[in-house]
Amino acid sequence: MSHPTQPQYGAPHPAEPAPAAPQNGLGTAGLVLGILGVIFAIIPLLFWLGGILALLGLILGAVGMGRAKRGAATNKGVAISGTILGLIGLILSIVFGVMTAMAVDKVVDDVNKELSKTAPAPTDAGKGSPAAGDAGGTDGTDGTDGAAVPELLAAEEAIVYDDDLQISLSAAKSFEPSEYNVGHTKGNKAYKVTLLIENGSKEKFNADTVVLEARAGEAGVTAEQIFDEGLDGVTGSVAPGKKATGVFAFSVPADAKTLTVEVTPGLDYEAQQWELKF
Repeated sequence: MSHPTQPQYGAPHPAEPAPAAPQNGLGTAGLVLGILGVIFAIIPLLFWLGGILALLGLILGAVGMGRAKRGAATNKGVAISGTILGLIGLILSIVFGVMTAMAVDKVVDDVNKELSKTAPAPTDAGKGSPAAGDAGGTDGTDGTDGAAVPELLAAEEAIVYDDDLQISLSAAKSFEPSEYNVGHTKGNKAYKVTLLIENGSKEKFNADTVVLEARAGEAGVTAEQIFDEGLDGVTGSVAPGKKATGVFAFSVPADAKTLTVEVTPGLDYEAQQWELKF
């Protein structure tokens, strides 16, 4: 007696695999931001941007690490790298920020020192007066202690700069230009002045940088400088503790009664004017 057989079906299908955890997008973003943060942190004046990017990279990297730990995402190593780079970038941005602030402060201090060095110091009025700061008296009533430099100095008065460079100008004297002169206008009068440089500083002074300009009379007409024999000017360098003199001449309208001479010792020094009367 035969037994009924069960119908044969196809082989059973294997179970479908569980879906893989999604990639860790936050970790990747943290890595990218961490790298950018490190790069910008070491660029001068962009350290602040590097700090922001590094902080975002640190946050996103930490969140990515948490997701990977819970199994909600993969590539945990990327998230860890982003966190580390974000932390490094944040530290670098702080370090370079402090260094930049210190560098800016140093530059500002150097500029202030240079300006203070080349600003004119107060001087005494009158021929042969001592340099500012060396005069006697402490009550300030003699017009020397703490006095402001006058806009116009008289002949033989000196101006002393903060680096102890002293400039003075003699009275104007008549000068007879030769026929080979350059700069003198026919019908004008010619006057010469002597410039005295006393280098009280600790460094050589380049006298080639000295420039003289002049205006004559109440109208302030430009008085052209005369180039002629006997007008040697002042050139070369003046050693510390040494003096140098130079003679300059100007062509002045015949009716002018005064000659205003402006002396600029150099680019780093303020100009000063002398009013010379005939």
